[in-house]
Parts: sequence; structure tokens; C-alpha cells
Amino acid sequence: MLGRQYIVSLLSIFLISILILAGCGAQSTQEGKTAEEKENTEKIMIQHELGETEISGKPEKVVVLEYSFVDALASLGVTPVGIADDGKKENIITSISDQIEEYTSVGTRKQPNLEVIHSLKPDLIIADLKRHKGIYEDLQAISPTIVLPSLDGNYEDNIEAFPVIAKALGMSDEAEVRLKDHHNQIEELRAMIPSDEGRSVLPAVVTSNGFFGHSDKSYVGSLFTDLGFTHAITEEDAKGLQEYLDSPYLKMNLEQLVEFNPDILFLMKSEDNTIEEEWEENPLWENISAVKNNQVYEVDRNTWAKFRGLISSELIGKDAVNHLYEGITVE
Repeated sequence: MLGRQYIVSLLSIFLISILILAGCGAQSTQEGKTAEEKENTEKIMIQHELGETEISGKPEKVVVLEYSFVDALASLGVTPVGIADDGKKENIITSISDQIEEYTSVGTRKQPNLEVIHSLKPDLIIADLKRHKGIYEDLQAISPTIVLPSLDGNYEDNIEAFPVIAKALGMSDEAEVRLKDHHNQIEELRAMIPSDEGRSVLPAVVTSNGFFGHSDKSYVGSLFTDLGFTHAITEEDAKGLQEYLDSPYLKMNLEQLVEFNPDILFLMKSEDNTIEEEWEENPLWENISAVKNNQVYEVDRNTWAKFRGLISSELIGKDAVNHLYEGITVE
């Protein structure tokens, strides 16, 4: 009799244990689902240049309309679903194309194709204040859109845009780590530049149509200031020059270049035959300090002029140090 009661008691305890464990498992599963659902439906407000935009969940499909935003996403290990690449995938510099996967071109940065953007069904669009202010409402009608400075933004503007982008992607922690690494790299480059470096620097885009000096308000110009260089064209000097696209890119003639007389020239060329070849035939060209002292360097235009982000600025700093100082090689 006692044996039968003992067996019944054991079976009861066993069944109760199973029910308790099953209940805990169901509760755990339910809690897991709740956390996942919360991540997918949580709403945040992102402050940007044209106001604020509400974003639900973590965006998976992102369209970017400027190269600097490609740089930002690549720095976070994210591939955009669409890029305004001017129809030229080769414009994506190697250091960034190696970090992203296949994407769809959505046209030019000046006039992105809204139909293609719409077809991609993005969760988020990142647009440039200068280029896309006029189509902001159209973009918002397609998907939540944030607008940040890129084309006419300086180094600080673009660096400050990075955590905003990261917040919109739900990746603020990752951005904090990447920014710390970036600042460490810039500090290391700054330490390589002699404290008595007093030569004036002028970065410029050179095309067949003109010479466009980048003032200290431009992205690369302000980056050079941050690294510790002296810029050949200050903000005050720039007032007397014609701005290209109402941005800190100054169209200059040869006489003006001679007047500013930079000690170092970094020339960003997009084609083989440029106005530089014409100017080299003019005796005035030889009066420029950089020319007389063999301090004219040709650099990649896409890296130096278009991307304006963490990855590109690190490359620019390394390029400058490698060109200017013998015995120093930065990988």
C-alpha cells in the first residue's frame, strides 16, 4: 500500500515539475518575443537640419544621397540598399567598397531618382542639406528622412553628423567606439607633423574648366587646420573670391593663385587634361612657392573631395603625411 502511494507521489511531483518548467520556458519565450517586438516597434525622434523625424524600429534598408553618408554607414559595418553614386560605382573608393556589399544606384547626387528610391522601399533616407532641401517633402513621402550637412559642411560638421546617423540606425554604442578610434588616429597623425611646420597648404580641385581652391571652411581645408597646418586661404581671404555652388570651393585664376602663393599644393584631378597643363606654360606658374620647391602633389579626388567622413579623413591625413615627410610611412 505504501509502495503504491509512494509511486503516485513521485509521479505527481514529476508531472508538476514538467508543468513548472514548461511554464517557465513559455514565459521566457514570451519575454524574448516581447523584447524583439519592442526593438522592431520602438519609436525614436531624430533631430536634423530640417526639424525632426520619427523612426520606428531599427532601419534595415537605408538609402543615402551623398558619399559622406556611405562613409558613415561603412564605418558602422552597414551596406546601404541604395546610393546616389552619380551612376558610377567606381566612384566608391576602395577602402569603402571593400566594406560594403551590392547596392542599387539611385541616380545622381544632384538629382536622385525618386522612382528608384521608392521601389527600394527604404526604412530610412539620409539626404544632404545643400543638395536635397528642395525635395525633402518628396523624400519624406517615400520614407522617414533625415537631412544633414555634407556638400558644404566642414570636417567638424561631418564628424558631428556621424552619431546622428548612428542613433537613427540604433547603433550609438558602435558609433562611440568608432569615433574614439577615429580621434586616436587623427591625434597620431597630428603628432607626426613637426611642431614648427609653418608652410601654407592649399588643396584644390582641378578640371578642364577651372581651378577650385578649398578654403579653410571646406571639409578638407578644415581637416588640415585640425591637423595643425596653416591654410593658404583664410575665411577672410575667401570673401574676395567666387564660390562654386555657393559653397567653400573657390574658383581662382592663375594671378590669384600666385597672389596667395601656397607653399604646398594638393591637386585633386578628375581628368587627364586640366587647366593646370595650360597654366604650366605660363611663366607666372613658376612664381608659386609650391611649384618652385617641388611641393605639388596629385591626390585622388574621390577620396579627398567627395567622401567627407571618418574613413576618408583618415586616408587624407595619411596621404598628406606620406607625401610631405621623408622617412615617415603611414599605412
